[in-house]
Amino acid sequence: MLKEDFYLLGHGEAESRRLLEQTELLVPEAERFVDRLKVTRGARVVDLGCGPRGLLDILAARVGIQGQVIGVERNAVFAEAARRLIAAERIANVEIVEADAKASGLPSGAFDLVTARLVLVNVPEPERIVAEMAGLVRPGGIVASYEADFGVLLCDPPSQAWDRSLEIYAAYAETHGVDLFIGRKTHRLLRDVGLVEIEVSPIVNIYPPGHARRTILLDFVTNCSDALIHEKFADESELNDLIAALRYDLADPGRLVTSHLFYETIGRKPLETSTASVSENYVSAGAL
Repeated sequence: MLKEDFYLLGHGEAESRRLLEQTELLVPEAERFVDRLKVTRGARVVDLGCGPRGLLDILAARVGIQGQVIGVERNAVFAEAARRLIAAERIANVEIVEADAKASGLPSGAFDLVTARLVLVNVPEPERIVAEMAGLVRPGGIVASYEADFGVLLCDPPSQAWDRSLEIYAAYAETHGVDLFIGRKTHRLLRDVGLVEIEVSPIVNIYPPGHARRTILLDFVTNCSDALIHEKFADESELNDLIAALRYDLADPGRLVTSHLFYETIGRKPLETSTASVSENYVSAGAL
């Protein structure tokens, strides 16, 4: 039976720090993503599974003081970090609601835009989050997802430590009902809840030596190490050796390391659900 509060990478301070660092590194991509959404002044927006920062500050700047941004975060550590952030930056138009992204308790059909970024790839039953997104947005409003897919996460020349780390992590994810390839399927999830005018834009990056995200797989395995050992995906000795070997291999400047394939997927809630038709626009991949 799936745990209702399961999050693949854990709930502690280490993951909170990683998320904050990740958010900072992804600011340029986040800005471009929000640009595509054409957020207007005065809009009411929800960022589901916002973590310690998410898109909160970027969305707050776009909607202005006349608008409202609600960040929904189930984990108390992450929610408190988000509250500290908005207090430190004196952002008056953001509210943090501590609730499950699958059942937020927010009013249905009340928001102009609902977003979720890098949430679906870390939790079981992602379709429930997409259904919640569609339920919260008003007719004519927008649902926007930025999601990862492990399909092109690789390094070359090959690394045994990389391959074994990915094997262990994938087995751990599958056991907990988490789909590491959800990015490519997000367009289907949006369509299945009745959204139309689906747009998909894929993004892949190269992480050179010294780039903070070059160690993304290493960070994942390290953050999950206690669970991986406890659930017998690896014993402590193997995992320690594996982490050391992977760190060594990633330091090799001759290795190419790519990011996940990220999918920006956007859909609109039809004004008339019964007569709506689907129009899909697939945008060419861009490398940053």
